[in-house]
Amino acid sequence: MRVGLFVTCLVDSMRPGIGFAAIRLLEAAGCEVIVPEQQTCCGQPGYNSGDRKSAEAMALKFLGEFETFDYVVLPSGSCAGMIRMHYPDLFRNDTALQQRFARLELRTFELTDFLVNIAKLEKVPGNFKGALTYHDSCSGLRELDVYRQPRALLAMMPDVTISEMVESTTCCGFGGTFSVKYGELSTRMADNKCRHIVATHAEAIVGGDLGCLLNIEGRLRRNGDHTTRVLHVAEVLSGLGEEE
Repeated sequence: MRVGLFVTCLVDSMRPGIGFAAIRLLEAAGCEVIVPEQQTCCGQPGYNSGDRKSAEAMALKFLGEFETFDYVVLPSGSCAGMIRMHYPDLFRNDTALQQRFARLELRTFELTDFLVNIAKLEKVPGNFKGALTYHDSCSGLRELDVYRQPRALLAMMPDVTISEMVESTTCCGFGGTFSVKYGELSTRMADNKCRHIVATHAEAIVGGDLGCLLNIEGRLRRNGDHTTRVLHVAEVLSGLGEEE
């Protein structure tokens, strides 16, 4: 399978190792992985802020860069949800573009969803040892039904224990522009999430969206927790999280 990897803005600028981890996993699944060099943003910040013009421009750019691949994979439920759920809305008055985006939508997947349901990965490169707890991001869970997939992949590592936290599916308070517009409420939600994480006594909090993870890590550190590791699921599954 010829797979186009969309790295996402946050991964590219904040933790590029997640992109390399995704490549390692996709190659372990037998895929040919291409990372288009000119890729930028999926347009979600503009779309969520009501700037449809910039969102449309980003969507068209994405279409031109990725529509020729067998599949498009993203290490982010949030960006994948933007492409699959909201791109069609941007071009609802253009039949030709609607059809192109509809074809792209069927071939676009969040990373763990792709590895489980399309690539049928049976063994992961990583061998993480210890207890993990998993945070389910809102977009991945509610827009793409990503819940079972990351847990199934983590369970392939014999020395991993998954300690489920209370309210693992409750928002961490990030939500992109939400955390800017409603800072006080966002902070309270993040603090609640951090308390649930600490209560599991897990060595690491793992998730599939870097935005959530950066938000959670920021609150953990500000609250005095400097030991709980904060890892993207791709880092754990690929083994790159063990190399830090």
